[in-house]
Amino acid sequence: MSQPTHYRKRIGLALGSGSARGAAHIGVIQTLKELGIEIDIIAGTSIGALIGACEMLGRLDDFRDWLCQLSTRSMLRYIDFKLLASGGVANGNRLMKSLREQFGDHNIEDLPRTFAVVATDVYRGREVWLQEGDLWDAVRASIAVPGLFTPVSTEHHWLSDGALVNPVPVSVCKALGAEIIIAVNPNATLLQPGSSPPPPAPAKKQEQSPEENAEAGSPHDDSEAGDFRLMDRLSSSLRGVAGPMRNLWGSGTEQHSPGTLNVVLSAINVMQDRITRARMAGEPADVVLRPQLSGISFMDFTQAPLAIAEGRACVLRNLPALQYALDQEGIPHKIAEVNKIPTGEGLALE
Repeated sequence: MSQPTHYRKRIGLALGSGSARGAAHIGVIQTLKELGIEIDIIAGTSIGALIGACEMLGRLDDFRDWLCQLSTRSMLRYIDFKLLASGGVANGNRLMKSLREQFGDHNIEDLPRTFAVVATDVYRGREVWLQEGDLWDAVRASIAVPGLFTPVSTEHHWLSDGALVNPVPVSVCKALGAEIIIAVNPNATLLQPGSSPPPPAPAKKQEQSPEENAEAGSPHDDSEAGDFRLMDRLSSSLRGVAGPMRNLWGSGTEQHSPGTLNVVLSAINVMQDRITRARMAGEPADVVLRPQLSGISFMDFTQAPLAIAEGRACVLRNLPALQYALDQEGIPHKIAEVNKIPTGEGLALE
């Protein structure tokens, strides 16, 4: 049966996991909109779920402004460490409370476009697509990085990070009716051949206060080295109240071997990379955007402006692929009107 003349094939956007690197999603979405590419369906995993939710609410610019003013100290405050928490060392309640206060309470089924959040059923090992119910509860489940955030209890499941099963949810977009799928993989360049482990951290001359440690360090650390430095700062903040926690975050021996959480995060990076490669080989997207984000560490949200800029640049590098995919399906856009690569806030359109 032929489609009505007004029919336009639906475009899906699969927003992948990546923690701080996922800020690139903001630049991607903003640039796609400036190019006249209308997104009908969004599926998000982990940070992709959080940013997708803000876009669905029409509050992406507000979230960008909030994210870009985060300091290391404020980020630690939002993580909300609970030393006696079960299943993780933080519950993230302050973060979720802040999101509710800023953006209000919403149910997924009431959003203006189709939206799905990917989480993992911890005990069944199954992928769970959250398409109704409280929006922020769903996002909180999807961002529950193992070992960091506690899992979320629902009526039938204990839910954790969606990246454990579907880091870039192309399959979800397809199942929800998307006919053209654009995928964003913030972790695509994280594991590079020939990469080496981070150098050992220099010995400290004297113990600093938790406040000094929270603000110490450069926001421009390399990816894995930055993770180690951040975890060391977190460790210092915890030492004063929990001696047994000393080796959880930072170096565990005189040889500066990785602490427990560093090992967990590195294992998650490897796992996500392998799962993403396997799933996208069998469930390919029409266009895959791979921002170059290997220089941004897992938890360094102070690098959000850089990640956002790279998200925009990644879209511009892939304009030929985007134009080809859309033209093949007769989907209108403004790609041909791009005058030059922007140096400021937006695209220069004729």
